[in-house]
Amino acid sequence: MNQSFIPEQAPAVAFDAWPLWRLGFRPFYLLASIAIVILVPLWLVVFTGHAEIHSGLSPANWHGHEMVFGVVTAVIVGFLFTAGKTWTGRPTPRGGQLFFLALLWLVTRIAGVLGPADLFAWLDIAFLPLCVVLFLDVLTKSDNQRNYIVAGILGLIALANLAFHVANWGIASFPAAQALKAGVGGLVLMETLIAGRVLPFFTRNVNPGLDNMVPAWREKVLAATSVAAIGSWLTDASAMLAVPACLAAAGLHGWRLLTWRPQAAKGRPILWSLYLAYVWIPLGFGLLALARWRSGTDSGALHAFTVGATGGLLIAMMTRTARGHTARQLQAGQAEKRAYLLVAAAALSRVAAPYFAPAVYEPALFASGAAFASAFAIYAWVYVPWLTAPRLDGKDG
Repeated sequence: MNQSFIPEQAPAVAFDAWPLWRLGFRPFYLLASIAIVILVPLWLVVFTGHAEIHSGLSPANWHGHEMVFGVVTAVIVGFLFTAGKTWTGRPTPRGGQLFFLALLWLVTRIAGVLGPADLFAWLDIAFLPLCVVLFLDVLTKSDNQRNYIVAGILGLIALANLAFHVANWGIASFPAAQALKAGVGGLVLMETLIAGRVLPFFTRNVNPGLDNMVPAWREKVLAATSVAAIGSWLTDASAMLAVPACLAAAGLHGWRLLTWRPQAAKGRPILWSLYLAYVWIPLGFGLLALARWRSGTDSGALHAFTVGATGGLLIAMMTRTARGHTARQLQAGQAEKRAYLLVAAAALSRVAAPYFAPAVYEPALFASGAAFASAFAIYAWVYVPWLTAPRLDGKDG
């Protein structure tokens, strides 16, 4: 597939001379971390009525959209354009192509705040399908069929984003919030797949001889059960169907986590941070079961998946892959440990307050937002200089 529809480099600008444009994680991790530092406090200002956005979305839908389909997908794209090179041995977008994609993403985020609404929608709809096509191009040219499923899940997230905008335009029979939940479901499936590959592998790497493999049949059952549980959530299935499906998914994810031997990560923050984040996936499914059983809100489950699991996995993988691909030691320092714990605190505050301290919901919301933004501010402070500098070993990438 020809990638020439994206300019390789703008006239008279040698983008490959800039370390920032040599591999996907560099610009997208940089942009995502800075965006979180800006967008989360902005959301709190909008939430309290002291500012407004002009992209045609309600404040809640704008916040959810920009986190799920904006920030998180930027990190996923950065990760896949980086890992894809390792998986296939083929070049992924870099130079002018990478600059174009990063610029498209950035302009979309600005339009998401300032409008106009139609410009924001069409720019946003274009970004993810373009990334899917480019990622698939790398996979097909190397016949890397194992990772077609990764591209497929990213494609489903792109479809959920399209559905979000269609619903916001008022030409769909479902609310935009439902499409947003579909995007979250896609993220959970992506995290389930990637975590299943890397977490036990990373743990064995630092604990030679450790037996932490989950049997293939259990992985298949877990995948099917997770899809069923997410499907019951998105379709508002009856409690009789949804509660057992969600409880089964919670149990299987918990069993999987224990099989990986998380105790072997003790004393290794760059590893235990991944386990700490993954804990929120079985908790999220458990909270979904509780919500359907009590006919209550699914906000706790939604934020367990987003702030806890997704936020935790973002900060953990952004530190690990950035260290590895800038030729630094895979050891987290004090700054990273603080960032990991701040994200965990943000998730705990956001999820627990509505259940156990509803009277302090708003202060808990602000505390959660402050902790989450602070975690990624730490990341930006430490890592932006690394992301914009050459590798320590002088190699390309």
